[in-house]
Amino acid sequence: MSPQPEHMAAPAALAGARQNEFTPEEHAVLLRLAHESILSALERREISLTPPSPHLDEPRGAFTTIYFHGNLRGCVGYVFPVASLYRTVAETARAAAFEDTRFSPVSPQEAPELGVSLSILSPLRVITPEEVEIGRHGLVVSHGGRRGLLLPQVPVEHQWDRATFMEQTCRKAGLPLDAWRQGATLEAFTAEVFGDREAK
Repeated sequence: MSPQPEHMAAPAALAGARQNEFTPEEHAVLLRLAHESILSALERREISLTPPSPHLDEPRGAFTTIYFHGNLRGCVGYVFPVASLYRTVAETARAAAFEDTRFSPVSPQEAPELGVSLSILSPLRVITPEEVEIGRHGLVVSHGGRRGLLLPQVPVEHQWDRATFMEQTCRKAGLPLDAWRQGATLEAFTAEVFGDREAK
């Protein structure tokens, strides 16, 4: 499955939304990996993608967002698990730096000053509109071969209510705003979000 660029808010947006699955040490390992993946691509050298622990070897969806001086510089992720979390972070970090078509590729001068935020996704599950929780759930709306996704941070950043969140996810899918009322499939996921600031 190809990487899917998605907009993300600051890492602190979901603070306290759910208990963390990953330890501070695992956060630090994954953030170092993201930075190293970008630097190694610029330097045309290979890095090991062998996960250092069974936990990081588990297949998971994830998004990597990069910032330059606090401004969004790229965001790419996999909604569904396609590889180990360790490999997924490395691949999405490189893709965010060099393949997000909204931005020019990261330069060698920018790379040392990049900030990284990671969102590790839970598996998708079908959800009813009444169950959607702002600040906890990300959403996927699908119908007739169209699909749209918004991460949990987005409605928090824009101060949307539940109905607006579902409408905007339908808009992302290219569906009518009320498609979530008209038979579209609504799925939810949670995301553990952390960035460089939390790891230091």
